[in-house]
Amino acid sequence: MKYYLIAGEASGDLHGSNLMRGLLKSDPAARFRFWGGDRMAEVGGAENRVRDYRETSFFGIVGVLRNLRTISRQLRECREDVLRYAPDVLILVDYPGFNMKMARFAKEHGIRTFYYIAPKVWAWREWRVKAIRRYVDRLYIIFPFERDYFPRHGITPVFEGNPLLDAIAARSATLPSREEFGRANGLDERPVVALVAGSRRGEIEANLPLMCALAPRFPHYQFVVTGVSWLDRGLYDRHLAGTDVRMVVDQTYETLRNAVAAVVTSGTATLETALMRIPEVVVYRTVWWQVWLRPYVLKVPFISLVNLNLGREAVRELVQSSADPTEAQRALGAILPGGSERERMLGDYDELHAVMGGPGASDRFARDMVAELRKGATNGDRKAENRTIHERDTHHRHHSRRLRAARLAAGRTPRRGQRRKAPPQRPHGRQRVCRKGSGAGAVAPHDSPYGGRRHGGAGHRHHPDDVAASPRGGHAADPRLGADRDSRRGRRCHHHGHRTPQTQKITPETLNP
Repeated sequence: MKYYLIAGEASGDLHGSNLMRGLLKSDPAARFRFWGGDRMAEVGGAENRVRDYRETSFFGIVGVLRNLRTISRQLRECREDVLRYAPDVLILVDYPGFNMKMARFAKEHGIRTFYYIAPKVWAWREWRVKAIRRYVDRLYIIFPFERDYFPRHGITPVFEGNPLLDAIAARSATLPSREEFGRANGLDERPVVALVAGSRRGEIEANLPLMCALAPRFPHYQFVVTGVSWLDRGLYDRHLAGTDVRMVVDQTYETLRNAVAAVVTSGTATLETALMRIPEVVVYRTVWWQVWLRPYVLKVPFISLVNLNLGREAVRELVQSSADPTEAQRALGAILPGGSERERMLGDYDELHAVMGGPGASDRFARDMVAELRKGATNGDRKAENRTIHERDTHHRHHSRRLRAARLAAGRTPRRGQRRKAPPQRPHGRQRVCRKGSGAGAVAPHDSPYGGRRHGGAGHRHHPDDVAASPRGGHAADPRLGADRDSRRGRRCHHHGHRTPQTQKITPETLNP
């Protein structure tokens, strides 16, 4: 079968590559086309890669606004490429800002869609859960607590464990020893404390100064920052100058494996550190307005994935005002060798390993995907089904606009929640001709695609013969309505049965001037 995968971040490239290996085990004839990085290219072939994820990753509001044209162009390019490739399934790997748009596109074009690693709607932007329910055919989750969350929103997810365990297991066999790691990076013999400050510029600017301030408070330990190669080295050097803190690049797992403890910025790294059984303190500092908005946009009680999965504060979280050097010193000292919290935290890590599902999650996810594709509906049936859904939704949107325009034309207030705006004169460039009989070219309003339930809205005009028969330029009134009927409700057209809005009362004088 043909698989099209989209990953837009380094973590997505890692998990996407492991998933592709699992797909090849369950479907040896699998063919791939993908957006991803070097790890996915190793499995699927560099010739099948459309774009590297480094070309598509834009973080923060400012970064997105500066690259709106680039993002729009890449989205258009991705849509065209998916249609040309005509895959059996589109597999979206995390990266919700881009991938949710592709999910809608795929649904409208009858392409089956699997979402691997669900968007974190339980934390913020919960409105996305409606789009997931509507556009995603099968949702694959990697956190145990999500098994309770998504069913409450009408979605049946698939949980087979967490692929981080596979990534860690694959890397563990190749990680260097403590002596090799220290010799390669010029470290001394003191035990290592890892400083994982994140992979984004804003995270590093906000959290690295606090981490570096801990070094002189623990002189018997060597503090090492895990940097990333795609950020300017000067970003780190500004904060490391004048300190005893060392830095390594693109060696996060190597550093954690040889550390006795870690100070970690909130994110996936908190879970990676725990799964590697390294006691940690989680810190998170940001700008003041994001802290002010946190109670309104953040829907979870913890910021660490370790605590979210265990349902309690197993690792200490220091957020904004509590993230000061004195409090961080106290928390770190408690988890260093001989500290009061170290053994308790290691016991919590044993429980975490049990609830995460064990190794082999990538293969189990892949096996479920292949089985679902083989027993699912044919691509042609699905295209026809989704085309019908799309046409129905388009009809409802147009009909709703028609009704709002008709109410405004009749001088009536739009219903609550509807914006009041001037009706267009010629919707979609057409006008409906309403006249008696069914001669050539005559189209009654109730035969229009908008339903024709009201008269007088934008786009409706009378035939000249009927205009002459009406005292106000409308349809000839039905005498059965009575002479004192308030025209605010409109006169009934005796040709088609719908009402025509008027602004004067129907009296014998107006009917027979």
